[in-house]
Amino acid sequence: MSELAAVIVGAGFSGLCAGIGLRRAGIHSFVILEKADGVGGTWRANTYPGAACDVPSHVYSFSFEPNPAWSRAYGGQPEILAYLEHCATKYQLRPHLRFGQRVTRASYDEASARWTVTTDTGASYVARTLLLGNGALHLPAIPALPGIESFTGKTFHSARWDHAHELAGRRVGVIGTGASAIQVVPEIAPRVDHLAVFQRTPPWIVPKDDREFSSRERWAFAHVPGAQWLRRTGLYWRFEAKWLAFRFQQVNQLGERMARNHLARQVPDPALRARLTPDYRLGCKRVLISNDYYPALQRPNVDLVTDAIAQVEPTGLRTTDGTLHELDTIIYGTGFRVTDYIASMQIRGRAGVDLNDVWRSSVRSYLGITVSGFPNLFLMMGPHTGLGHNSMVFMIEAQVHYAVEAIKAIRARRIDELEVRPEVERAFGEEMRRKHAQGVWASGCNSWYQAPDGEVLLWPSLTLSYWMRTRTVRLSDYTVGRASAVSSNDGALRGMRDPVQLRV
Repeated sequence: MSELAAVIVGAGFSGLCAGIGLRRAGIHSFVILEKADGVGGTWRANTYPGAACDVPSHVYSFSFEPNPAWSRAYGGQPEILAYLEHCATKYQLRPHLRFGQRVTRASYDEASARWTVTTDTGASYVARTLLLGNGALHLPAIPALPGIESFTGKTFHSARWDHAHELAGRRVGVIGTGASAIQVVPEIAPRVDHLAVFQRTPPWIVPKDDREFSSRERWAFAHVPGAQWLRRTGLYWRFEAKWLAFRFQQVNQLGERMARNHLARQVPDPALRARLTPDYRLGCKRVLISNDYYPALQRPNVDLVTDAIAQVEPTGLRTTDGTLHELDTIIYGTGFRVTDYIASMQIRGRAGVDLNDVWRSSVRSYLGITVSGFPNLFLMMGPHTGLGHNSMVFMIEAQVHYAVEAIKAIRARRIDELEVRPEVERAFGEEMRRKHAQGVWASGCNSWYQAPDGEVLLWPSLTLSYWMRTRTVRLSDYTVGRASAVSSNDGALRGMRDPVQLRV
């Protein structure tokens, strides 16, 4: 079994970007392990009707690979998947891809300072570094509804859409009103006999500035120098400015007024409007965009159910008011187990400690990229790097840049172990908590932005500030083990800090 420079887990935006970053750095000894049968990650798995991104296409793409052929302002799932397939081919990642390889375990060996990664097929890979690009939106969250085993109809999650199950003429229930549900509901409402939408908490919804691009616009993006760059740059700063609404209450109130006006324009019935009005601050939960969700709820064959689900019965869902909502299909639009995104794998660092166990008490990291106790491990989309206002692809590129710079240093300086110092990691966590205390995300609601202990796991500032902090790897933030020290019988030398070179 030959040793690799890196193993990358996942072939979505993060994993592909990491592979491209390594190849650009002249590092070709790596594999990308993907549990599915193709690239795409979230955008391969989520094929539900209406699946689309809520970030404009021209910023929801790699800065180094602009796509002038986007058909509309907000790309749909098929176009995004096609874009990722294109990137995998253009940047020669196909030879590195290993499909049908679900990682079950990754273990760090302190004696050799190497990671051994094992998949469900029994395949095993040894590498100096491990990059987790498996993303946070791949483990569906299924609510533990009492009596669900008694239901005689069909159930599935939006991320596991059953296209063989025909919805026409059926009585369908959609549980949840998050980002997936508000895309699904308008698509299926005209087809079903009856649709019940079960809402626990109403979301803030703002208009979606979506439209098709004309052939002239697409020609300009492809042939006019700077046209696509100008659009991307304008969109970036427009979305970056939205952070102000999450940080300053006066700006936040303006955003709430816009959302309420959108609701008032689309929902004339005051009783329904009241049930759709959030009682928490804009941005505390994910802000959604839609022009057709509110109209769909007002169709004669659609009911909005706001009483809690008490139990599941063979023929439907009974709510706490005693009503039995008769259904033959239940669709979970209940999102993902975001904080458990590595739960399907054992990631064992020093002394065999599992990262899942570490994060059970406190989700900690440094820059959302490295974790103390787990040398030579790099996370993409790790804790405190999620966003509520801009494109995650921007953050992914910053993380990949940082990880690749670290890997280049490991190779060039004959470093075997690079491990963030615990005090640096603690200081970063304290900084995140301090900054979140000033923003909207910790203003009292519960959301998937939070860890089980309530800690907010988003980036609390402008994405530009994250980009700046990830330009340089400061070796002074890390314990650096030299190859000679790690291979030595003298354990006292292991973990020696580099006393001279502080920057990469």
